[in-house]
Amino acid sequence: MTTHRAPLPRLAWIVWGIPAFLFLLAFLHRVAPGVMAKDLMQAFNASGAIVGLLSATYFYAYAGFMVPAGLLLDAYGVRLVMTAGSAVMGLGAMAMAAAPGTGALFTGRFLVGLGATVTFIGALKIAATWFPPSYFGTLSAVTATVGVLGALAGTLPLAALIGLAGWRGSFWIIGVLTMAGAACCLLIVRDHPPGHAGADAPVPGLRAVMGGMAQVLGNPHTWPPFLAFFFLYSATGNLMLWAVPYLKDVYGISTTQAALYFSATSVALLVSGPLTGYLSDQVLKRRKLPYTVLTASYLTLWLVMVMTLGALPLWAVPVLFFALGMTNGAFVLTWPLGREVNPPALAGIAVAVTNLGGFLGAALTQGPVGAVLDAGWAGAMAGGARVYPVSAYRGALGVCAGFVLLSMLMTLLLKETRGLNIYHQLRGQAGPAARP
Repeated sequence: MTTHRAPLPRLAWIVWGIPAFLFLLAFLHRVAPGVMAKDLMQAFNASGAIVGLLSATYFYAYAGFMVPAGLLLDAYGVRLVMTAGSAVMGLGAMAMAAAPGTGALFTGRFLVGLGATVTFIGALKIAATWFPPSYFGTLSAVTATVGVLGALAGTLPLAALIGLAGWRGSFWIIGVLTMAGAACCLLIVRDHPPGHAGADAPVPGLRAVMGGMAQVLGNPHTWPPFLAFFFLYSATGNLMLWAVPYLKDVYGISTTQAALYFSATSVALLVSGPLTGYLSDQVLKRRKLPYTVLTASYLTLWLVMVMTLGALPLWAVPVLFFALGMTNGAFVLTWPLGREVNPPALAGIAVAVTNLGGFLGAALTQGPVGAVLDAGWAGAMAGGARVYPVSAYRGALGVCAGFVLLSMLMTLLLKETRGLNIYHQLRGQAGPAARP
């Protein structure tokens, strides 16, 4: 019998589209300090370390609240939790816009990260309840791609907005837009389609969730993908923060032009993320091999970038950024690897734990990398902001290249799953591998 996907009501796409749009805004917030780093230095007489810590504050909030966010979404539903989280994110943006000093600025940034925590998980929960199971894999990839679009919006479009409205005005506009999205979520989004039986499903208790997390953390095979993502995103997050200031300081171009050149990385990720997942699932039927090869390629490009800082012709810089984005697609394999070495019943917790690795990496390294940049500062200023020499950027980005090397080494410890759940095989139990 031939099967096919029946057309879905437009309402399902609208109900999913609102949380997806809020996730786009959350991703825009994530990368925004990279475009406005010089403005923040000027406004608050801030050093590179302060800007790095400010950016990292988002990741501290995101990482710390990730598990509670999942519990709240399960207990109270996407509509109410995402409305509240998005409102907190919008208020945080407004607090940053009005911040008279660094204390209020950091508080606003923390609120932004806190509210953003529920957006990705919420969008996936809507996809799971409003769409047939055959759509979930596709919608997961599409939702992640929407996040990359948010990163793209945080380059040239955000730089253009800052040019028109200033960095404070931009935060006001983004904050109002986020609050409007929260209102739409409250008015339009529903946790289940009409007649859905899942509304009465039991909510997992805190003891069950913490027990499952302890089991995942106690599994030694969880840590290679966790650490591979930790070091990989440590480098990527710092590149997102310092690429635009580097182009401004070294090549003397405007913020808008620098953001345009760096947007090549996000454009590449729009292709490389889904392509990497497809090749891993359908062509290679491998996880470890593409992760290792792509990470080794990413490392090679990082070394090229560090060795040629300031020496490449300007036209070649976006080409290098695009190549970095294409090889950085390795990160999408982190989640299936974490899931496939843990018990099938703990798939959600396993994905959350391995995902946590990347956010901790960004949180713990952006401040120190900013301090490395400060250590190489020669005292030059422009418009009230520090101007760093090529040698300072080489030191900071050289540290990031070291992170990529550690990520590549961690991939050598990964277990090849071939897209199957191999937890029982790893435990030495007989029986075929289970499909995830």
